[in-house]
Amino acid sequence: QVQLVESGGGLVQAGGSLRLSCAASRRDFSMYTMGWFRQAPGKEREFVATISGGGGRTYYADSVKGRFTISRDNVKNTVYLQMNSLKPEDTAVYYCAGRSAIGTPAFMVTDYDYWGQGTQVTVSS
Repeated sequence: QVQLVESGGGLVQAGGSLRLSCAASRRDFSMYTMGWFRQAPGKEREFVATISGGGGRTYYADSVKGRFTISRDNVKNTVYLQMNSLKPEDTAVYYCAGRSAIGTPAFMVTDYDYWGQGTQVTVSS
């Protein structure tokens, strides 16, 4: 079992930045592919970014490419999402997710085994 705890959400003006953090409870954190998803009111949860266990491979949704950066610190058992040039359409609850299987990248909600409780990000225009 892996517990994931997100932090760093908040209210920011359009064009601003936020950094989300997700702390994991397991020491073998580097064995997990990690991802960030988001869910806006009335919409389905959608993929934002994912990073391989060692951090060498990252993938992004087209809507955030060039603005968001996913990274991880396997010593601190933490994954980050740096969000720059935020837009009102980025407003959502952001979820951290972990996948115990390694290998191919994972972009679907159903690919992930563990989820955090979510953190609200609100971008005002």
